[in-house]
Amino acid sequence: MKMTMEYYRQIMDVVGTSVDGIGVFIVVGGALVATLRLALHRAQSTGNYYALYRQDVGRAILLGLEFLIAGDIIRTVVVAPTLQNVVVLGLIVLIRTFLSLSLQLEIEGKLPWRQNH
Repeated sequence: MKMTMEYYRQIMDVVGTSVDGIGVFIVVGGALVATLRLALHRAQSTGNYYALYRQDVGRAILLGLEFLIAGDIIRTVVVAPTLQNVVVLGLIVLIRTFLSLSLQLEIEGKLPWRQNH
């Protein structure tokens, strides 16, 4: 039984790390795609391409943060559920949630819970 639990924790550690990797890949890939779109739009028009670029990069960061939070939760709750790790996880989630809300406000000009008027 103890060996099965240890094996399960190792698998969840790999899963959590993989989810983190996906989050990093989304941020980096999204920034690259946004940069390519910026280059194409800038060459084609004289519009407000900088605002579009910031929105594209912001969306990539937001999505990547969601995956990074999920990876942290998986590793903390399943792999090492000590009080210290849970407190650190709570602080990380608070910081990343604040970043997400800030980015959401900057990208869309409104908080996520506000309706369009």
